Amino acid sequence: MSNYPTYLLDRAKITDAHTLAVAQKHGAYEALRKVLKEGISYAEVIRVVKDSGLRGRGGAGFSTGMKWSFMPDPVTDPRPRYLAINADESEPGTCKDRVLMEQDPHGFLEGCLLSAYAIRAKVIYIYVRGEYRAPYNRVLAAIAQARAAGLIGKKILGSDFDCEVWMHKGAGAYICGEETGLMESLEGKRGHPRPKPPFPAAFGLWGQPTTVNNVETVFNAPFIVLRGAEWFKSMGTKTSTGNLLVGVSGHVNRPGVYELPFGVSCREILEDVCGGVWKQRKLKGFLPGGSSTGVLTAAFIDTPMEHDAIKQTGSMLGTAAMIVMDETACMVRAHEIIARFYEHESCGQCSQCREGTQWLHQIFHRIEHGKGRMEDIDMLVTLSRGMAPAKTICALSDAAAIPTLAAVQHFRGEFEDHVKQACCPFLPAGTKRPVFAGAH
Repeated sequence: MSNYPTYLLDRAKITDAHTLAVAQKHGAYEALRKVLKEGISYAEVIRVVKDSGLRGRGGAGFSTGMKWSFMPDPVTDPRPRYLAINADESEPGTCKDRVLMEQDPHGFLEGCLLSAYAIRAKVIYIYVRGEYRAPYNRVLAAIAQARAAGLIGKKILGSDFDCEVWMHKGAGAYICGEETGLMESLEGKRGHPRPKPPFPAAFGLWGQPTTVNNVETVFNAPFIVLRGAEWFKSMGTKTSTGNLLVGVSGHVNRPGVYELPFGVSCREILEDVCGGVWKQRKLKGFLPGGSSTGVLTAAFIDTPMEHDAIKQTGSMLGTAAMIVMDETACMVRAHEIIARFYEHESCGQCSQCREGTQWLHQIFHRIEHGKGRMEDIDMLVTLSRGMAPAKTICALSDAAAIPTLAAVQHFRGEFEDHVKQACCPFLPAGTKRPVFAGAH
């Protein structure tokens, strides 16, 4: 495995780094202390983060400093303001934020506090995926430790900065990973995404100015404040700076979460970092950033893992959750499972999503189980184009349509073989796929 400069996971590798004493011994809260003791202004914190080129690590890849700067000036808009942390890591294949919360919760909290300082928020809400019990408990314990040490609450470290941190456990709804759906849930309502505009910076939690950031995004803030924008830009590429956490799963010898600079090729991740495709098999295809990003064939394996390069392939970087599939994998079966997920997780607000996800699942199921027709393949494409891009309130409809379009584009022959043979060609003769409960 090649050696790269690291910083995100350095403390996470230390025994008992989740405790305050050990975390502080290895640098936790130094950036917060520097900002508060030296009186560094919120505008300067925003400037250095903006200059660093830090982009959101939750999937959209928007400039973090720019997003912070959208918050209104408290002089002209004195309303309360909030920071909401999206820890609802529910994209299939994604598991990077879990590692940070579980292994280095104080590093995460410091990032939250610096971000809140930058946007002048006095309250932070951390919205955690309901199934993440261990990470939730770790961060909850860290909050108690930090509060007892004067790092959370009134007059933090003897300064004029007041900030409280509260945690909220979700109920397992994927849709609450969408920022406005998350806010609706935090307010005690059903997790239905809101139409935009208005955007959260103008009308967020309880109608007040709100910024929503991902866990890994804010985790970068203390390092940038301490080491500077130029240090951060020395890693990665010109348009995708710094390091990122890549979660690799599927048919690989060493699955896991790895810290790598933007720009490393997918081949290097697969072969050098993860030990190659398992069982000495060949690579068939991979999803570069989670289930919603669109499958790529093995021909794209030399693509750099960074926003612009992945976008040029027709896919997306997403959450950098690389899902690897070997030559024995059935692409129809894989996308039947993906379609079933999005059908189940649609909130039902928009007809394109509510009806479209159901139809996609039904058609994938029909083709996989030997009852497909040739016209079904084109129907998948027609349906998907009616669902995306940007035809609904949130991006869940896109998340279902994009992988469907990519699968048909790159593996159409495999779909046709399913129809011609009236069965899945990857199943041993005489066997059948198990039928999911509720399948059509």
